[in-house]
Amino acid sequence: MLLAVSAFFFLGIGNTHLFDWDEINFAESAREMMSSGDYLRVQVNYEAFWEKPPFYFWLQVLSMKLFGINEFAARFPNAFFGSIYLLSIYFIGRKHFSARFGLIWALIFCGSLLPNVYFKSGIIDPVFNYFIFISVYFMIRVISSEYEDKRGFLALLSGLASGFSVITKGPVGFLLLGLTLLVYLTIKRFKPFPKFKFIFFFLVGLLVIIGTWLAIEFANNGFEIIRRFIAYQAELFNSNVAGHEQPFYYHFVVVFFGCFPISILAIPSLLKRRSETTMDFHFWMLCLFWTVLLLFSIVTTKIIHYSSMTWVPLSFVAAYTLYLVDLGKIKLSNFSKYLYLIIGLLISFVFIGLVVLISNNYWLANQINDRFVADSLRQSIHVSNLSYLVGILLLAGVVIGFVFLNKRRIYAFAITTASSVISALTVAQFTLLPVVEQITQGPAIQYYKEIGASGHPLASFQFKSYGQYYYARTKDQQEEFNSFLQTNHKEPVYLIVKTDNDVIKEYPYFELIDKKGGFQLYRFEPLKQ
Repeated sequence: MLLAVSAFFFLGIGNTHLFDWDEINFAESAREMMSSGDYLRVQVNYEAFWEKPPFYFWLQVLSMKLFGINEFAARFPNAFFGSIYLLSIYFIGRKHFSARFGLIWALIFCGSLLPNVYFKSGIIDPVFNYFIFISVYFMIRVISSEYEDKRGFLALLSGLASGFSVITKGPVGFLLLGLTLLVYLTIKRFKPFPKFKFIFFFLVGLLVIIGTWLAIEFANNGFEIIRRFIAYQAELFNSNVAGHEQPFYYHFVVVFFGCFPISILAIPSLLKRRSETTMDFHFWMLCLFWTVLLLFSIVTTKIIHYSSMTWVPLSFVAAYTLYLVDLGKIKLSNFSKYLYLIIGLLISFVFIGLVVLISNNYWLANQINDRFVADSLRQSIHVSNLSYLVGILLLAGVVIGFVFLNKRRIYAFAITTASSVISALTVAQFTLLPVVEQITQGPAIQYYKEIGASGHPLASFQFKSYGQYYYARTKDQQEEFNSFLQTNHKEPVYLIVKTDNDVIKEYPYFELIDKKGGFQLYRFEPLKQ
């Protein structure tokens, strides 16, 4: 069943262009590895890119070698890891609880909104989070006295997984494991405490992975890139990077609504420790959940996926609550059931309302003061009536799920939830998402591809984009605006400008030649000067 479910992670992932910034940024780094033949150095615009380690890009390179340089290949690693997630969750649940629990856990995890969406994306976090979770899982078994004869080997596996998390996205992978372990041991008054030989085995696994990467990086590129990488990681924690500052409660809101329905179902147990679980698993998941949520609420830079490591422990807490209901050991309160119904109806109607608004995009544009957003909406957009199915399928799933919750038919609820969310988001992949992509970036991507195919230099003007790098495809086109002013061009050069940018008028030698949505295309003809 789970293999059939996971097949939907792959369906339609090549149907839309990659989204700026992260998806295009990461795919471009993988493409440049292939183009340059340098697989050890992460780069963008053929310059060192110190913000991320290389492992995820290696996965994308492998995928691109199999499927070509395209959107499907860029997103394939996450869809693949989505399948690995479901199987891992099922087998862990079956091993330590029961096969029925494993299925409930896997189904409601993939039946939640954000986890399902991110397995169809081309960003790093699903792979990154998987290694953190597996590292925590093996550490749980190391701490537990149930595995005395295997604890050294389990500590080694935990270290290896933690090492892979670090070379996937950065030291925060190890930090989340370490903080979770510290929180757990502190509350338990450091009883039990891992023996030093197990700490040694863990460090061996960790350092084998990290040390190999650092040694290769240092041998090929010296210490400068490593220094910048470390400095950037620190900057994420104590400053607002790239305009992503949000209020403290930001991730609480993201998790509450974005992780529906597991966020609602987990509420009764998020502050209540259930000591009857094997290996104190429930308490470990609470420690992991609250550690991640509070840490990234404190961090200055806040982006939706920064709290994505909460999704797995949150899904466990929700699944275990449902499992106890299924066994008749507890009852789900009316508050939880009706909150599930209310939030589910709200989210369903939001999707239906979104289709209504986009279908009336010109009217909506006239209600908005932001020139770029309004112009982006003023496009000829075809919204298929099938787009309404997204909200309708979610609505049907919520109503039927509510009935099953009332009747305590938990397994049927899990199947219904997974089926409705997966089918709704699959429909969205082919109907709603292409429309959203067209509004937000479609004209810019079209310009990048058209000008890139012509071989002329181009750049984005006063807005950050990686689109010109990936969709133009050739190295000698990767110019920034300052280069335009300093280079003696003998051929036309092009600028892509947002419609709310009036600064471009200060450069009269750039001529406006086209406008689509929220973007304009300017050209400079050297021979006319």
